[in-house]
Amino acid sequence: MAFLMLGIIIFLGIHFIKSFAPGVRAAVIEQGGTGLWHAIHGFCALLGLCLIAYGFDVSRATTGILYTPPKFMTHIALTLMLIAFICLAAAFLPAGKIRAVTKHPAVLAIKIWALAHLMANGEVNSVLLFGTFLVWGVLLRISMKRRWRAGHVKHPVFVSYKYDVIAVLIALAVYVLFVWKLHELLIGVAPIVMG
Repeated sequence: MAFLMLGIIIFLGIHFIKSFAPGVRAAVIEQGGTGLWHAIHGFCALLGLCLIAYGFDVSRATTGILYTPPKFMTHIALTLMLIAFICLAAAFLPAGKIRAVTKHPAVLAIKIWALAHLMANGEVNSVLLFGTFLVWGVLLRISMKRRWRAGHVKHPVFVSYKYDVIAVLIALAVYVLFVWKLHELLIGVAPIVMG
């Protein structure tokens, strides 16, 4: 569990800096330029992700159970994950209605992903991982709202509905791959258990 906790601290810590400690980021950029900041940010994010993946995998053997979700929660979680994939796809495309309305669909996707997994998993390591990411997503959204109100960040401007269609098609394709095999290959757990 220690590796998982360390990974979460490193990964979320580096992502919190821009919102909650912008002076640190500004100081690094002033000293070494944006290239140095991007290198530090990228290294810490990658290190954090690797520690999270390793720590989560190792902790499966020793983690306890906080709660056992009812079976129907799995179906709700699967539905929520499709919505999360759509939001994530919309975040990387020019602004359709989804991106324009949600304003930051990647953050929304993270919150939905975390909530869906909390609904379907009650192990201590799962609650720690997904609960922390859900809290991070909520805090990040609050921080972004403040920056929008202050005029530091601009809202995405709607371009065309075709980007919504593209986002949904990409999301459906990736979602089907994840449910069919990719989740099991990458995470080691099938999202739908047959039988």
